[in-house]
Amino acid sequence: MPEFRFPADFLWGCATSAYQIEGHPLADGAGPSIWHRFAHTPGLTDQGDHGDIACDHYSRVADDVRLMRDLGLSSYRFSIAWGRVLPQGTGRVNAKGLDFYRRLVDALLETGIKPMVTLYHWDLPEALDDRGGWLNTDSADWFAEYAATCFDALDDRVTLWVTLNEPWVIADGGYLHGTLAPGHRNPFEAARVARNLMRAHGAAVQAYRARGRHHIGLVVNLEPKVPASESEIDRAATARADAYMNRQYLDPAMLGQCPPEMPEIFGTAWQDWPAEDLALARQPLDFLGINYYTRGVTRHDDHVWPLRAGNVRQPSSTYTETGWEVHAPSFTDVLAWVRERYGDIPLYVTENGAAFEDPPRAGPDGVHDPLRAAYLHSHLRALHAAITAGVDVRGYYLWSLLDNLEWSLGFAKRFGIVHVDYATLERTLKDSARFYARVIASHGEALGKDLR
Repeated sequence: MPEFRFPADFLWGCATSAYQIEGHPLADGAGPSIWHRFAHTPGLTDQGDHGDIACDHYSRVADDVRLMRDLGLSSYRFSIAWGRVLPQGTGRVNAKGLDFYRRLVDALLETGIKPMVTLYHWDLPEALDDRGGWLNTDSADWFAEYAATCFDALDDRVTLWVTLNEPWVIADGGYLHGTLAPGHRNPFEAARVARNLMRAHGAAVQAYRARGRHHIGLVVNLEPKVPASESEIDRAATARADAYMNRQYLDPAMLGQCPPEMPEIFGTAWQDWPAEDLALARQPLDFLGINYYTRGVTRHDDHVWPLRAGNVRQPSSTYTETGWEVHAPSFTDVLAWVRERYGDIPLYVTENGAAFEDPPRAGPDGVHDPLRAAYLHSHLRALHAAITAGVDVRGYYLWSLLDNLEWSLGFAKRFGIVHVDYATLERTLKDSARFYARVIASHGEALGKDLR
């Protein structure tokens, strides 16, 4: 039986985001976000679901931190709601909003759990969206001001910072396809937003270097692309898909360049980045965060706009409730690819997990979720394989701690290892949570045993 022991200082964590779990988005002087407006617009979310209550984490911080302690977590990744801190996006600081995050950080540290703080997980203040949002070139300055406010308040206790979570999703879902806030559908906007996001990332890193004392990085979602056939047309489609999803943000951040496929993808909507924007985007980073869920078996498809590439469903594979193929070997592959392309920078797996069908209420003997437990088992083994091969991965954050609002998909898709009864907000550990706790307690050795 192979050994799966992880390094003694490896961080075992879970991840969440503010709008998905906190609830009370306007409490204590907070300003509304684009997600508050989007979710309250009829027809934009499943069943009209919104984050007004969500998991009520805003009121239940102490209980949720105790849950993390009971699971044995050594770290917790959460995001700050920009509008709680700066209700208008810039200017006046809302002390009560900052105090919420101070209390959360203090509770984590008192329990021996290391916080990782994400500055932006998709909830731009509505007041800034009214000024153009990420389309406005001033957005880099807005973000740097907000970031500096958070650094000044929390960097004495927070040692791991993230600028942006998944800039690809922000631009693709929010500005190209309109499925996420703010709900625009315009390739010219998507290309512009991509550039401004990376300018904002760079400006925030500069702000941190001027005042911070610890570590800051960027989180990207990566989906390894493999061609559905060896045909030239499918291989070209795969290259476009890889450039669009995997290299569009990492290449500027790490190499100071844009993938050569971008003009072909966006056509006249694409504008080459000025040298000063590439320089701003390419700031020295302390780590990269990698979010991995699935791979993409890719073929040419003229009906997929504007990429002309689509994924091919694999008949022999298991798929999650979100339609993502379960393919653990690609997890090992993508971590190795990051090292090969961008050098031996420290990595954290900042999200990895799966949505499977769970009951709305826990049964008398708990919540049995064998598919999620199997997903974790195979993917943690794949992570160990990458580490064994020399990839410098320093921590793993499972998505997600709690069932929560899955954005426009509402509450129907459950990613949590802790079940939330949305009628009562009661938390119940799923079998996958107990399995993860055993993995943590054994530093990974439980991966060598069966799932019972």
